[in-house]
Amino acid sequence: MAQVEQEPPIDIESSEARRRLARMVTRLFELWNLTTADQLELLGLSRTSRAQISKYRSGGAVPSSRDMLDRIGWLLSIHKSLRLLYPRNESIRYNWVMRRNQILDDQRPLDIMKYQGLIGIARVARYLDFLRGT
Repeated sequence: MAQVEQEPPIDIESSEARRRLARMVTRLFELWNLTTADQLELLGLSRTSRAQISKYRSGGAVPSSRDMLDRIGWLLSIHKSLRLLYPRNESIRYNWVMRRNQILDDQRPLDIMKYQGLIGIARVARYLDFLRGT
């Protein structure tokens, strides 16, 4: 029986991995058409940190703080779920966070994520996991 060779785990502490995460999350924000203020809130950054978004977009590494890495992980999880739920409908996939949702008390997922912070981001991600049956 042939053994499958596993790739080594990604070292999330490495600056290269955190640069890749920065590019992924800023690209996701572009696809979602979020304002800079919304991007800052989702990443848990202050409104005076506008330059950070530009830095991340141009290849700067996100900090290795647990809060930042958790937020990005959940945001990418939301993106993955939307890709799986709506593989042929890009419009729904990228506008879903801006649309009111009856199941979410007629709120926009973006508002839940902004106002509830990390807990809200995780809540939206888990809701999408539920829809996917996972």
